[in-house]
Amino acid sequence: MVNYDEFGPQKILEVYNPRVGMRGFVVIDSLALGPAKGGIRMTPTVTREEVARLARAMTWKNALADLPFGGGKSGIIANPKEITKEKKFEIIKAFSKAIKSICPEEYIAAPDMNMAEEEVKAFVEANGEHHSATGKPTTMCLKPGKHCGIPHEFGSTGFGVFHAGRVAAEHMNLDIQGATIAIEGFGNVGEFAAKYFTEAGAKLVAVSDSRGVLYNEEGIDFEKMKETKHKEKTVTNYKPGKVLPSKEIIGIKVDILVTAAIPDLIKMSDINKIKAELIVEGSNIPMTAEIEEKLYKKGILIVPDFVANAGGVISSYAEHLGQTPEEMFKLVEKKITKNTQVILNHAKEKKIKPRDAGMEIAIERVRSKCKVCKIPEN
Repeated sequence: MVNYDEFGPQKILEVYNPRVGMRGFVVIDSLALGPAKGGIRMTPTVTREEVARLARAMTWKNALADLPFGGGKSGIIANPKEITKEKKFEIIKAFSKAIKSICPEEYIAAPDMNMAEEEVKAFVEANGEHHSATGKPTTMCLKPGKHCGIPHEFGSTGFGVFHAGRVAAEHMNLDIQGATIAIEGFGNVGEFAAKYFTEAGAKLVAVSDSRGVLYNEEGIDFEKMKETKHKEKTVTNYKPGKVLPSKEIIGIKVDILVTAAIPDLIKMSDINKIKAELIVEGSNIPMTAEIEEKLYKKGILIVPDFVANAGGVISSYAEHLGQTPEEMFKLVEKKITKNTQVILNHAKEKKIKPRDAGMEIAIERVRSKCKVCKIPEN
């Protein structure tokens, strides 16, 4: 069941094309700050309720990133593993045509689960509006060399995670140079976070993927690890190092732990296992707010997900403006740096955890612009 409150959702669309077998949802949570911005996920189990929760998260993420976007999200019910590539693209095109009336004035799409730059290209072409989505291929331009796509594969999220971690380390007087770091997940987010942290002088000692953890207290060479992962499809084949079960990444003694893969990574039973001084949430919902509260009381600083991993949506904004990839990276650094500083300072001043500080700021930004924020009577 979708929960409604003073902020939204303002509009929910359910679309269906029986000929193609396409069924999907769009949830426009808030238009207070601008058109709703959020990705399309394609899974066999996606629901309106799931999409509504994700759309609300985008409302706060966009507000906290200080972007002129509201919160939105969409989902297509399909299993890409059980259909042909041609069928997948047929479904995407049907979905795009079905929601054409709200793009881009009320909703701007982006890639999410099982959607990448080629899928976004198909969506935009079917929609007929260049600005209907971001995360397009670099070759897809409104005019020759102008307003070209900036795919998320450029690593904007991991780049932002690094800058959030850098600011947080400075906040707690932790020197990045020589600080030990563990990265949970070595995909698009984790790989780029590892790249920028090690370039800044941090010592990478542990990396995980679904096959396990590769741990080496003497340090892991990033370029060699990248080559190993890309060639052999797992970090555990890196040499030298000790291979541990995937879950043990959270208990390794390091200065900084970056989460960059699965949700609900840290359970309530794991609280006493955490030895990191700083956790940067590059993944979405790596733990509950209650667990964050307990770790906060233990003196562990946590940069919450909607602050740390906003690099992707900031990249989307840069693409929407028609910026180049170089301009995009500058914008991500500027906004992530400023937003992390504001939230950590607010948290310190009010003696609350950073997530609560971020929510206070985000809610105030949305409420101040909201013309329809009134709690429904029923």
